Amino acid sequence: MHSNALATAITLYRSGTLTLSQAATRSGYSEDELRVALQRHGVSVREDDAPVTATSTDHSASAD
Repeated sequence: MHSNALATAITLYRSGTLTLSQAATRSGYSEDELRVALQRHGVSVREDDAPVTATSTDHSASAD
């Protein structure tokens, strides 16, 4: 059943129906594990689902 859940999650992620987080939850995998599974199945991780990393060009908003 786990492989069926993964296949379903990959299909829904590929179609844009689920986000990476939603697909991971549905599949029973962590987001990192799902990223590996997606790559193994030839599915690219969308940019909006890429891990956020701080860089020197990041600008933080602040309230006065």
